[in-house]
Amino acid sequence: MNLECLKIRKEILKISRATGHGHIPSCFSVVEVLCALYETIRHDPKNPAWDERDIFILSKGHASLALYCVLARFGYFDISKVYSFGQFESSFGCHPDRFKIPGIEASTGSLGHGIGIAVGAALALKIKKENERRVYTVIGDGESNEGSVWEAVMVATNLKLDNLTVIYDNNMSHARGLQIPNPKDRFKAFGCCVSEVNGHDLAALKKEIRKKDRRVRVIIAHTKKGYGCAAMMKDHYAWHRRAPSDQELEEFCKELG
Repeated sequence: MNLECLKIRKEILKISRATGHGHIPSCFSVVEVLCALYETIRHDPKNPAWDERDIFILSKGHASLALYCVLARFGYFDISKVYSFGQFESSFGCHPDRFKIPGIEASTGSLGHGIGIAVGAALALKIKKENERRVYTVIGDGESNEGSVWEAVMVATNLKLDNLTVIYDNNMSHARGLQIPNPKDRFKAFGCCVSEVNGHDLAALKKEIRKKDRRVRVIIAHTKKGYGCAAMMKDHYAWHRRAPSDQELEEFCKELG
């Protein structure tokens, strides 16, 4: 595991323990995805509203703690601020708020909405002829039970939004919902350019994120909920909304290395 990604996972655990909040398994599945994005896309932590930045939207907003920790690592704010996560009057809510946190482009959390916002942003850049800028969004496989996800994809392909990249976090959250056993084929059927990658391989992710096509790009990132912690991966449903005890925190941190 990449050292920075390991540190971010430990930070997620510590903040969850301190605050009692956090969807840890869902956060752990996207740590490498988020790191790969912020190591690749155009952005400026010192000027989050930079006119030439790329746009990133975390559609699966319940993984906000992972995004906060990654943004802190890239210098958007000090990690100490994130230790107020989910607390009364904290800017760092359990879902991200674009009006309160630098680097957050859209307030998300209602599943199936973020990808629609991303499609709108990509269309806006096309209309403004800002051809160097791109839009990226991370959606969950469980979230993709929402019909609005596929409506957004249909609109994006119809409008030929080749400046849009969708990263599909295939962490098997859909196992208790509508089954999506072949996401690659489904996105292809909508007219997308689709590739698959190990969602915990930082180098492979960055390589895929850099690719462009004349069509909407979709990257199927195969991930594991709770990645790095065996007990969490084995029973991630039990950890869906749990924070670790002091003993569990210590054990998980030791396991991470």
